[in-house]
Amino acid sequence: MSHPEKPASGRTRRLPASPELRRNTSRSPFPRPPAAPKAAPDPDAPPREGERIAKLLARAGIASRREVERILAEGRITLNGEVVTEPSTVLKNLRGVTVDGKPVAPAPPARLFRFHKPEGLITAERDPAGRPTIYNALVNALPKGCPRMMPVGRLDLSTEGLLLLTNDGELKRTLELPSTGIPRTYRARTFGDISQPKLEELSEGVEIEGMRYGSINANMERRTGRNQWIEMTLTEGKNREVRRVLEHLGLQVSRLIRTAYGPFMLMDLPRGAADEVRQVDVEKFRKSLKA
Repeated sequence: MSHPEKPASGRTRRLPASPELRRNTSRSPFPRPPAAPKAAPDPDAPPREGERIAKLLARAGIASRREVERILAEGRITLNGEVVTEPSTVLKNLRGVTVDGKPVAPAPPARLFRFHKPEGLITAERDPAGRPTIYNALVNALPKGCPRMMPVGRLDLSTEGLLLLTNDGELKRTLELPSTGIPRTYRARTFGDISQPKLEELSEGVEIEGMRYGSINANMERRTGRNQWIEMTLTEGKNREVRRVLEHLGLQVSRLIRTAYGPFMLMDLPRGAADEVRQVDVEKFRKSLKA
């Protein structure tokens, strides 16, 4: 066994730690054992009965799945009187589940509405600055007795057009996920110099101030001098994506309208009005995503 060297003074001088030890935490000088590899799923295991509680509560319209996970973490959900905090808890149904002490009703059928959002409304339930929200307009736009509706994605204050609304948190999440690849189409009125070949370069994607935007299908609709309408279809829907891309091209955006979200189109729906998508079309759409 080796001993620390002793200088002439008699005081013990510790040798410098090796690079391997310096990389470890100060709590222990010994390296941690490697983590055990995760077991591969057993193909012969019986199928899991039920679904995760976060998914069931989102489908029941309590909130989006992310919001449900936050509510779970706060200890506000119980099952037969016991607090549940894990969103991975698997249940067959919501019998015996309460949120803030109130029993959760069985999930109603998924409903989907088209809403023609006017310019000047915030896509939120409330605004600290006191600006009007979409819910101020939805009071009169949705039918009486309509369940709580959640917006699918967002349209910023200055953007108008198609905003989808649903009571189903799982459908909302599916529609919003970039991985689902659902196209969104916009029409933008712009001012500046641009050519169709330049717009077609957006099909390769573009990077702006460190943010990468995926493929965009952009086409010139009509032009008068330096004013033009441009139609753009994309699948990511990042925050203010259309405006940022067009401004990156040197264009000024004076109006932006979303005209389609997947197979659902704005068409001639009046501004500020809402109508319900047929149940058969909602189910057809959901099945197409699983195909």
